[in-house]
Amino acid sequence: MSATLRLPSTAPFPADRIELLNRALSDSDALQRSWLSGFLAGIETATDAARPANEAAPSAPPRASVPLLIAYATDSGNSEALAFDAKKLAARRGFAPRVADMADIDVSDAAAAGNLLVIASTWGEGDPPERAVDFYNALFADDAPSFEGVSFSVLALGDRAYVNFCETGRRIDERLAALGGHRAATRVDCDLDYEAAAGEWLDGALEALKPEVEEVNGTVVHLAFPPSEPAASAWSKSSPFEAEITELVNLNGSRSEKATWHAELSLEGSGLVYEPGDAIGIVPENDPAEIDAVLAAARIEGDADLRAALAHRFEITRLTPPVVQAYAALCGDETLREIAAGPGLADFMAERHLADVLAEFPTDLGPEELLSLLRPLPPRLYSVASSLKATPGEAHLLVGEVRYELRDRTRRGVASSLVGLRRKVGDRLRIYPKPNRHFRLPADGDTPIVMIGPGTGVAPFRAFVQEREATGAGGRSWLFFGDRHYTHDFLYQLEWQEALKSGALTRLDVAFSRDQPEKVYVQQRMWERRAELDAWLREGACLYVCGDEKRMAKDVHATLARILMDRRGLDEETAEAELAALRRAGRYLRDVY
Repeated sequence: MSATLRLPSTAPFPADRIELLNRALSDSDALQRSWLSGFLAGIETATDAARPANEAAPSAPPRASVPLLIAYATDSGNSEALAFDAKKLAARRGFAPRVADMADIDVSDAAAAGNLLVIASTWGEGDPPERAVDFYNALFADDAPSFEGVSFSVLALGDRAYVNFCETGRRIDERLAALGGHRAATRVDCDLDYEAAAGEWLDGALEALKPEVEEVNGTVVHLAFPPSEPAASAWSKSSPFEAEITELVNLNGSRSEKATWHAELSLEGSGLVYEPGDAIGIVPENDPAEIDAVLAAARIEGDADLRAALAHRFEITRLTPPVVQAYAALCGDETLREIAAGPGLADFMAERHLADVLAEFPTDLGPEELLSLLRPLPPRLYSVASSLKATPGEAHLLVGEVRYELRDRTRRGVASSLVGLRRKVGDRLRIYPKPNRHFRLPADGDTPIVMIGPGTGVAPFRAFVQEREATGAGGRSWLFFGDRHYTHDFLYQLEWQEALKSGALTRLDVAFSRDQPEKVYVQQRMWERRAELDAWLREGACLYVCGDEKRMAKDVHATLARILMDRRGLDEETAEAELAALRRAGRYLRDVY
């Protein structure tokens, strides 16, 4: 955490003015301080210009670095990490960089920046990340401020498996230009393997925005202000820790339609740390059966190096447009070329894996040709389901097995099948921590919390309850949990009952959708408890939602708005504004996927 900014007692001001200046500085942000610095420098310049030629000028103060705002929109934390990397490099190149989450600034801040770098992820089918929604909407509003005089460049992060690849960054880039901004460097769009492209973009963008005077005379003191830089871990997706599996249990009953694995991992000797709300990344391996299908369809046999590459390095299940388009050009099939260039490509990809395309449109491939089609195998993130304070030296994960039928064959998720079917106790998983500082328990342990997490979305809330019990937190806690059947799918049932007895959990409401003729979900339980839920919110409770965004999280959000409308007499627009205010205040937090 950054220290409070205060003038020293030796500053050339009377004591009462030092106190006034300290109060003003403590209420300012970095952008305001940068503006004030430039304003005072301008006053001095004007004074010097008006000074008689025979009057000696005072010694020149050190030249200020060039202000630079680096604004990021993040979902998984990649944009945030890149923003802080950009800050380090910019500072070395003579800038005075400031990093800001779009959730913490207004569009007017960006419009006053002078120099602006934007690093924006795209979520799902072209949407901005959750925390950037307000900024994004304000940028596209009719009354958005002018960006005349702002030089900018945009880095867009995305996933080519989605049709609207890098949509958020692309639209921000176009909007900034439409509002009068000067595009100093061309936007770069990055897939999941973004590191090299991001580095090239940053180097080019900083060169385009470089200060007119690169050599800065005098001593420049850089002060650090919030947000603080995320602490680096010794372990990453490129350098994972091999954790031993010490416990592996299917929490669903034998008659359940699902399999949900509770995995306990030993962190012994790693120094790996995490907080409740963080994620653990698994570096997966492809299913040998899926590798066999790809090699057979590609008509390649007996290549051990190729098999190892397909197992550990490349994605061979989910298709992306570049993969289909590259293979269409390689195999020369006119039908596939038309599909790859047509509007039905998304449906085509949804119904096939790589092996299916290779078999349906066969051609002879060499190992290098096959690998040239593919993109890196991305890691999978899982919310940590434990507290280090309660389970020292361990990390617990809750992994729902992904299983579906596709073209008359059962397919399984890459990471979930690795954990549940291809690993056993004593085996190892390659893991790394992925901090999520935007989904953490309130600092005050007396703050009440409401947790909504059906299915595997309950994982972080197990960590929350463990943490609060271990720290002796006094705040009340309320969990809404849902799944299909009470008998077969009540994840961590005995633990929740024990937590209710001990007081670690104050209240539990459950919804099991298939135990009665009409399906019942957590949002119905919330509506039934709307008076109590509204009372908790009025008393300052923090509200957390974790799980599927497309259905559950949207329905939960709509129900929350209905509750505010019902209990407080608000119209829909005002209720949505209330929820937005809760989000900005850090009291409505979502970790959805």
